[in-house]
Order: sequence, then structure tokens, then C-alpha cells
Amino acid sequence: IASLSTADPDRRRFGALTFRSGLDLRAPLAGFGGFSGLARPGDGRRLVALTDNTQWLTANLESRDGRLVGLSGAVMAPLLAPDGRLLRRTPYYDTEGLALSGATAFVSAERRHALLRFEFGRAGVGARGQLVALPPETRTLPGNSGIEALGVAPPRSPLAGALVGVAERARDGDTAPTRGFILTGPRPGAFQVARSDDFDVTDLAFLPSGDLLILERHFSLLRGVSARIRRVAAGAIRPGALVDGPVIYASEPAHQIDNMEGLCVHREGGETVVTMIS
Repeated sequence: IASLSTADPDRRRFGALTFRSGLDLRAPLAGFGGFSGLARPGDGRRLVALTDNTQWLTANLESRDGRLVGLSGAVMAPLLAPDGRLLRRTPYYDTEGLALSGATAFVSAERRHALLRFEFGRAGVGARGQLVALPPETRTLPGNSGIEALGVAPPRSPLAGALVGVAERARDGDTAPTRGFILTGPRPGAFQVARSDDFDVTDLAFLPSGDLLILERHFSLLRGVSARIRRVAAGAIRPGALVDGPVIYASEPAHQIDNMEGLCVHREGGETVVTMIS
């Protein structure tokens, strides 16, 4: 995908972001697609993605002159439950959030709200997930709107090293705040995330500064799928807070986006690169 906008293919600047490139991913596999989580660890040359039907995708990202040109060495494999069964054959079959912390991968599931920990650095896609305790407040989340977004706070954040999760929505209504949770670290607790215009939270990613990017999506028969990214100040995320921030990217009808559900950030050649997946 050489241009984000089909109406203005030479345009590169969109809000606070500059478009670099994109890929249209295809594979002759029944379980391919529906990506809900994304990570590009280290220098970003490796991709780890999660589908909402409990599949891993790992691959090398190939680029030329700073633009993505394809994947190589791609592998898909099913997520495994603690007992080695396929995770899709358990109550945790709807996987949504993905966050990498060193050698550990955290995955959230909704329908039956859960958080699983995988020793990904040691066993890769063959790792078995181990259930991690969630705060009691997560039990009140809607059945199909659990913790959709996961991220690990970077060293410069006041929450350095903490795992943070945000629910897609906490209750019905186009402006009702959703719930966020500081799940680990010395300052655990719940907070709220403002919502507007009926956008739902689909993922989050921390910038190196500690600021938080929140990916949101909206669907209507009239407008189709829309996506936007908000930026939240690092110091705003604390127990009991209601957090909000300016929109730094909002899609337009001519933009080549899909149902964007995965977001990650990495540093590359002195630049901060933001990647989305659908």
C-alpha cells in the first residue's frame, strides 16, 4: 500500500503522523485474518500478531528504502491452553489483546474474561498459556467487551514495567467511559478512559516517553469502518483517574484502512514508528 489516501495519493501527513507504507496481507488458510493484537519487538524487523480466533502469526518484515514490501518466514500456529489443548476449545476462545514484556507474552480474552501469560521467548508459538488473576472489577464488563487493549509501560513512564489493560467499553452508550486497569507493578488499580462519538477502544501502545496511544474504531452502515488514535499524557494514568487526550489521527473515507484492532510502537533509525493491523 503506497498511499494511505486513494483520493490524494501524494499526501503523506495525516494529523500528527506521517504515512510510510502498508501491506495487504493474504494467505490461503481458513484461520487467517481478524488480527486483534500486534507487536514489533526490538528494532521492528520481527512481527508477532494475534488473531481473535486464537492464532499466532510470526514473521520477518521485509522493507526497502524504509517501506514495507512483504513478509518472510511466516508461521501461523494455534494458541495453547495450560493443559496443552487448543485454546479455541476452551472458554477463552476470543483472544483480543497482546503485549510483549521481555520473554513473556500477555494475551487477554473476552467472552470469558481472562488474562494469560505465555513464556514466548523460551517456547515461541509452542508456549502454553497460564492464567493470571484479574481484578474483581473485570467481572462486571460486558461479555463481548472485555479487556481489548494491552500494553507494558516503558522505563520513562511513572508506571514503568506495569501491564496496563483497557476494556473495549464498560457499558452501552456512545459516550460512557470505559474501564482501564493497571494490572501489575507497585501502583495497581482501576481508572476510566473517556469515550466519544461511539468509538470503541481496540488497542493501546506506549510511546518511549511514557505517553499512551489509544486505538479506537467505529462502524456504521453509512460511514463504514473508521479508526482514530488518541494520545494520553504519561502522568494522567493512575488509579481513580479519568483519562483523555487529543486525537492525533482520524481516518477519512478515502483512507485504506480496515477494522483496525492492533497497535504497536517501536523505534527505527531515530524515528518512532506506529503500526496498525486489522
